[in-house]
Amino acid sequence: MLEVKTIEKPDERRDFPGGHLDTVHLTGLDFAVGVFDPGWRWKESVRPIAGTYLCEVHHTGFVAKGRMRLRMADGAETEVGPGDVFVCPPGHDAWVVGDEQVVVYDFAGGMAEIYARAEQAQAED
Repeated sequence: MLEVKTIEKPDERRDFPGGHLDTVHLTGLDFAVGVFDPGWRWKESVRPIAGTYLCEVHHTGFVAKGRMRLRMADGAETEVGPGDVFVCPPGHDAWVVGDEQVVVYDFAGGMAEIYARAEQAQAED
């Protein structure tokens, strides 16, 4: 089945402190555009909603704008910026670097399915 949707008219929008997520749902793919303002950090913005110590969502993303730092539970860290394609497994924190808004396209589906939803709360506090 052929499906086409536009992110300009998302199926769902989730607002959280310092940002929001727009999603479209297609057969076999949930696509999300995450927008994160300067000063945003997962631990402060989304942790209270998710109810998990770290982000437990798998991300397959493309950074369209801005810079973001990712830190894994084991201490491994990296920074992603415009044009970077990345895979980030569950168990991480993330935050905006600098004073530019960050825009990330997420293709993995997990982000669109459960990111910043209270139902995500399953793991540790």
